[in-house]
Amino acid sequence: MVVERIRQMTVEEYFAFDEASEYKNEYIDGEVVPMTGGTVNHDSLIVNTIVALWQRLSRSGCQVHAGHVRHSVSPTRYLYPDVSVVCGAPETDERSLNLFNPLLVAEVTSPSSMDYDRGSKLRYYQSIKSLQVILVIDQYEALVEVCARGASGWQTHSYTGLDAVIPLAALGCDLPLAEIYRGISF
Repeated sequence: MVVERIRQMTVEEYFAFDEASEYKNEYIDGEVVPMTGGTVNHDSLIVNTIVALWQRLSRSGCQVHAGHVRHSVSPTRYLYPDVSVVCGAPETDERSLNLFNPLLVAEVTSPSSMDYDRGSKLRYYQSIKSLQVILVIDQYEALVEVCARGASGWQTHSYTGLDAVIPLAALGCDLPLAEIYRGISF
């Protein structure tokens, strides 16, 4: 969930601020964007997605990460996706604070972040060279928008309803919406 932006900082100032902060902060071209907590459903959707991906990928050489790993989108943009997957060795900085090579990222929408998650943040993610799949998971209905990198660029498909299954060719598996939305009441 995003709250309002705060003061301008250099990248180095941001790193020090973020590491000392009690909450996560994203960084976009000099602006720090504090991230707040979410609802019980928001958190459950993150956990369900992590578990479903981990069950499918645990023996594949891929790692599933929760939203505590900062991702480098560019030298002036750093984001915290709700979920990410790295296959093979993770590429990080010397302190393992910034991840450079996710294959998949997922965002669970919130009322305050919905437009950002589907707009600017989506475009920022699309600039990551290693990234193949972006999931935008709706918190208020069984709906997942999937942006997948193809030969002709990024393609977006929507999957709705608990019977829908998302094909994740880049990861060699499928992801049922019934598992993402397990235990969620609308």
